[in-house]
Amino acid sequence: MILVTGATGNVGRPLVRAVAEAGMHVTAVSRGKTPVDLPGGVRHVRADLSAPETMRPALEGAEALFLHDGGAGGYGLDPQAVLEAAKDAGVGRVVLLSSQGVVTRPESPSHGGTMRALEDAVRESGLAWTILRPGGFASNAYAWAESVRAERTVAAPFGDVGIPVIDPADIAEVAAVALRKDEHAGQVYELNGPAPVTPRQQAEAIGAALGEPVRFVELTRDEAYTRMVAFMPEPVVETTLAVLGEPNAAELRLSPDAKRVLGRAPRSFAEWARRNVEAFR
Repeated sequence: MILVTGATGNVGRPLVRAVAEAGMHVTAVSRGKTPVDLPGGVRHVRADLSAPETMRPALEGAEALFLHDGGAGGYGLDPQAVLEAAKDAGVGRVVLLSSQGVVTRPESPSHGGTMRALEDAVRESGLAWTILRPGGFASNAYAWAESVRAERTVAAPFGDVGIPVIDPADIAEVAAVALRKDEHAGQVYELNGPAPVTPRQQAEAIGAALGEPVRFVELTRDEAYTRMVAFMPEPVVETTLAVLGEPNAAELRLSPDAKRVLGRAPRSFAEWARRNVEAFR
């Protein structure tokens, strides 16, 4: 049985589906109180990684664990306690969703500090481990869904600076393989898309998926900061703006890892937009 934490997130949802479709028993863990739509036969448990004792019922019978901090950057999470509980329950393998920023932005408290600590805990857990380090997510475009629906407008900074964002479904498929196959133990996979894509190009791709134009409005860095700090921790905002505005060579590098694991090229942003167009209607 495979245990998926963060099961309602942009990676967790397709991962639960992929593992279930592969014929594996799945326990999906989420901490929220909203209803959860899961494939038939998938067990659902409410638990909170920041309270490891709540994880014990979910861990019963689990052989492998997908570990995701829920998008909180690891804040409030005791990774050693979670991994010890997993080991005590008989889990033998863990796949960690980390971040490319661990190596590309080591000065960042959220990436080089908190996420690096999560990686270290996984390596030292005594479990077989695989670490996934994605760059930017295509699904970050959901932040524009309301303005696209209401005004057919996308507002973002650095309109002509591109990075190779990855489809979360591709991350999920890599995770599904690593959770099932021994040969991925001890591997660190950097995951990004097939080519850099700018915010302006993303707006065009969303418009093409909708079949009508979407206007792009370029924000200043300060305007973007003010918007983002309302729902993201300040250190995360600073790192995110640095990556979006001045990506370094490592963040622009097209990693072969997704293609190596999946046997196909990662999906483009335009493909992601077509598959998720209903969010923008």
